[in-house]
Amino acid sequence: MLLKTFGWSFGVTAVGLAAAAFFWGWQGFAVVAILSVLEISLSFDNAVVNAGVLKKMNAFWQKIFLTIGILIAVFGMRLVFPVVIVAITAKVGPIEAVELAMRDPDQYEMLVTDAHPAIAAFGGMFLLMIFLNFLFDEKEHHWLPWFEKPLSRLGKVDGLAVGIALVVLLVTAATIATEAAQHGGTYVDKSSTVLLSGVAGLITYLFVGGLSGYFEDKLEEDEEHDEEIKEQARREGKDPSMVGLAGKAAFFMFLYLEVLDASFSFDGVIGAFAITNHIFWMALGLGIGAMYVRSLTVYLVREGTLDDYVYLEHGAHYAIGALAALLLITIKFHISEVITGLIGVGLIAASFWSSVRRNRGLAAEGHEEETKVSPGV
Repeated sequence: MLLKTFGWSFGVTAVGLAAAAFFWGWQGFAVVAILSVLEISLSFDNAVVNAGVLKKMNAFWQKIFLTIGILIAVFGMRLVFPVVIVAITAKVGPIEAVELAMRDPDQYEMLVTDAHPAIAAFGGMFLLMIFLNFLFDEKEHHWLPWFEKPLSRLGKVDGLAVGIALVVLLVTAATIATEAAQHGGTYVDKSSTVLLSGVAGLITYLFVGGLSGYFEDKLEEDEEHDEEIKEQARREGKDPSMVGLAGKAAFFMFLYLEVLDASFSFDGVIGAFAITNHIFWMALGLGIGAMYVRSLTVYLVREGTLDDYVYLEHGAHYAIGALAALLLITIKFHISEVITGLIGVGLIAASFWSSVRRNRGLAAEGHEEETKVSPGV
């Protein structure tokens, strides 16, 4: 079961890491490996959500999502999107950006370095909004109760996350961005660029989030309508048909999942810019990670159960928050790619260990209860 579900992911991992080591040595191997782990970590909750929705769809639409969807996720968002970001910020064509990366890496690095303040501001704001909205949302479980519970109560204030993000952007533009690092060790004032790019990142988040919400609401409406039709069929003594759910409702499920995937791809791709500007390393690392996210989705659907590690989502979002802060800091200061990546991985590992300890504690409590009850049985 494990090999059947994750076989393609294992194969892509082996080929991808071997290619990174062959073409770029151990540095390329290490960065691609870190990006792969980071993508899996950041998209773990996405796989859980995907599984919860995907299990409602029939076999045909599941196959569509796991074939066409993987092409969009890996080749579209993980390969094309980073090139588009570089092309826009460096003011060159997408094809020219790829050609430069292959033909003249030094010139490409100079363009990306000079465009980094814009990339960092856009990505930092997008990631910051994801992190803030997670903190302000009501949650069933709290990894750090002393910190998360008060913030969940503050989340009832409308627009609080947007307001805080804009304050952070203004402070960044007025301080760090006034001496943004450029190619050759020079520093220039990029305040207006950072402001414009940061607002663009904020708008992008609001647009993607709004679109996801629209499809989610539409999906719920269609499911309610299908339930009414089935109930009416039962009252009339007819066999309830699944045609509606497999058709229109399933189509909106597919659209919703693709938009959801795109939104999670944003944080993975943008977070990758905090680790490296190398588009081929990004494509390899994020592509490997995306394959595992898809395989995990299939595994959860086929097993019919969701993961018990309740703090992993917390760890992933704290990693997003750390990447947001690091991206804004790198507008002026250089931070090692490996250190940046390991911070995120460390937060994920800490949340995983906390989840394991929680599960062990619950199991021990259950055993004690059984011991207390058994003598009287």
